[in-house]
Amino acid sequence: MKRKVISVLLTAVMALSMTACGEKAATSTGGSEKLETSKKDDSAKEKADTENEEKEEIVLSIMASQDWVQDAEMELAEKFTEETGIKIDYQIVPSDQYTNLLTTKLNTGECTDIFLTQSGKFDIKTQFNVEKNAVDLSGESWAGNVDPLAAEELKVDGKLYGQPVQDVSAVWAVAYNKVLFEKLGIAVPTDYASFASACQKILDSGVIPIYEAVADGWHHVLWFPEACVAIEEKEPGTAEKLNNNEITFAENATMMTILEQLQDMIAKGYWGENYMSNEYANAAQCIASGEYAMTIANQGFGDEVEAIGGDLTRDDIGYFVMPLADNQTMNVNPAGPARFIYSGTKNIEAAQQYLEYLASDESLAYLTENVSKFNKLPFTNAPNAYAGPVKEFYDTYSAQQKTVYQTAVKYVNPQWMDMGINLSAMFVGDIEPEQVLKDIDKLRAEQAKTAGDPAWN
Repeated sequence: MKRKVISVLLTAVMALSMTACGEKAATSTGGSEKLETSKKDDSAKEKADTENEEKEEIVLSIMASQDWVQDAEMELAEKFTEETGIKIDYQIVPSDQYTNLLTTKLNTGECTDIFLTQSGKFDIKTQFNVEKNAVDLSGESWAGNVDPLAAEELKVDGKLYGQPVQDVSAVWAVAYNKVLFEKLGIAVPTDYASFASACQKILDSGVIPIYEAVADGWHHVLWFPEACVAIEEKEPGTAEKLNNNEITFAENATMMTILEQLQDMIAKGYWGENYMSNEYANAAQCIASGEYAMTIANQGFGDEVEAIGGDLTRDDIGYFVMPLADNQTMNVNPAGPARFIYSGTKNIEAAQQYLEYLASDESLAYLTENVSKFNKLPFTNAPNAYAGPVKEFYDTYSAQQKTVYQTAVKYVNPQWMDMGINLSAMFVGDIEPEQVLKDIDKLRAEQAKTAGDPAWN
């Protein structure tokens, strides 16, 4: 009987012991699981915090030449940062140093996240090798909105590599004081003779006819390749022959005429005495003051003059094509400054996001409203702001248009600053027009050989 009782008691004690152990084991396992879960949560939080910090620390560097980035774009950059946390660092380089610096950075693999350069299907392939140095943007949401002519100058083998920056519909034309012209009884010139006559009449009235800015190194060059559209009227197919290396600049009579007429204007005092030291940034002020009557400008120049606060309004500034070599053809240029994403950047996605932001309906409208020289940016979703004298200008010449030579002819645009140096030397009598043309041919041949152009082999 005692044994039976002891047996029962032992059984009960063992059962209690097993239950207690079971409960302890269960409790122990549950605590381990909670600890592990807690560690995972902490790890996930740390990872999320790290990712957020990384996002906040993204700074997109953008390299551009002087005058290519407008204040309105800077303002959009600030809004983009507010919305995304991605900061934008614009690095503006003097125009006379830009091409060399950009080429060096691309060659050394140390370029900014986004770089700007002039578009032009010949130049972006041979000079900047965008197939290697830039990201293919063909699949971006905004790519199909780019104006077809502008897009063509940004493509290599059918792939789009750049995003246009400025209004390429704007034409570098002679902007003039309509009030002064009317006062002196001057009609819009239609050839060089009438242009020279108008300049002389203006000079005799005590006003300097033309504001030219040689100090910047680029503006005075416009008179030459832009006016070369006259050649395609006189000698159709010249640009194609130049691209095939069948003829040279030095043997073209119309080019020689353009350069000689530039010399003629300077010799007669039509550019005044300070043209070598003038800067383009002061052009609107000098026209608004009445000291000068004309300058080479885009069609937003009237707004710039009005903003000075003088007597002239935007409607008091008219436009006509450069009449050198008796040109009456509108000099259009579907190429212009463009943004490219550097293929070597670690911030490709952020850069794509920024370009998408700049090409949105809202951003394009903001740029058009806030940049006076932007009338129609080269996107189908950009608004049109043509009115008054600007509309009159396009209505007058739109039936007769040709592409400017720095875009239509290979290896011209890359030597823009070199042409500026030579033209400056020509202005002061150090070299003759023939030498300017020969040097252009020489540099074209060198660039063609570097590019392996078969037409020069």
